[in-house]
Amino acid sequence: MSTILNTNGAALQIPAIIDPQDKRIAIFTAEWNWDVTGKLREGALDVLRKAGVPEANILDRKVPGTVELVNAAAMALNCPGIAAVIVIGCVIRGDTPHFDYVCQIAAQGTARLNALGKAPVIFGVLTVENQQQALDRAGGCLGNKGAEAAVAAITMANLATTL
Repeated sequence: MSTILNTNGAALQIPAIIDPQDKRIAIFTAEWNWDVTGKLREGALDVLRKAGVPEANILDRKVPGTVELVNAAAMALNCPGIAAVIVIGCVIRGDTPHFDYVCQIAAQGTARLNALGKAPVIFGVLTVENQQQALDRAGGCLGNKGAEAAVAAITMANLATTL
C-alpha cells in the first residue's frame, strides 16, 4: 500500500487494485478552471499508477465543462471492462445562479449513474466559494481531492470484484 497527502495533511492510504489487468478506469476532466482541474487530474492519475493500474487501462479524457462530465461518464459505463469512472471538475461560485444549476446537474447526474449499478462513478467535482478554496483542495494545504477520488474509485472497483 502506498501513500499520498490527503485533506488533513496525513498520509492517504492507496489500496492496491485487485486484478489490475482486468480493470479499466475512466477519468473525465472538465477543461473549465483547468488551473485547478488539471492538478486534480494529476493527483488522480498518480494514485492510479501507484495502485498498479496499467497505463493502457486508464481512459483519460477532457470535456469542455462540468455539465458535460455526466454525459461522458454515461458513455463510459457502456464501454466493456470499465471498473470505475472518476469525474473531475471545479465550479466556483459567482454572482449569478449559474453555480447552483451546474452543481445540481453534476451531482444529481452522477447520483443517477451510480444508481444504475453498472460501475461506480466517483464525484471529484469541487464546489467552492472562491479560487483559493479550489487551489487548497487541488494539491494545496488541504491535499488533493483528485487523489482522494482515485482512492475511492479503486476501493469501489475492488468491492465489486469481491461481491
